[in-house]
Amino acid sequence: MTINTEEQKKKLVTELQELETELLSVGRRNPSNLADWEAVPTDPGNDPIDPNEVADNMEDYEGNTAILKQLEIRYNEVKQAIEAIEKGTYGICSVCGKQIEDARLEALPSASTCIAHEK
Repeated sequence: MTINTEEQKKKLVTELQELETELLSVGRRNPSNLADWEAVPTDPGNDPIDPNEVADNMEDYEGNTAILKQLEIRYNEVKQAIEAIEKGTYGICSVCGKQIEDARLEALPSASTCIAHEK
């Protein structure tokens, strides 16, 4: 079986759009570096001096930062896979240069390594 790169690209583009929506729910693009995302603080509410609200907002911000970091990693992996399809290098292991197994690419279209070099 040979991987249909156009079909894989459709899957990846859909996933990229979903990831961007999720990223926008907890962050925004860094205005000084559009390739980077940053968490956004929650609205301080009516009484920003209330220590309980401040603590809640800090906790929410820290949670958003952790979520954003994981989403951003995945977002960048998917973007790299789309770029590899466009360059004609999709499905090539970034470690050994051999073909990535079809089953691996079917299960994880953004895979950049073969099973032997899985992270």
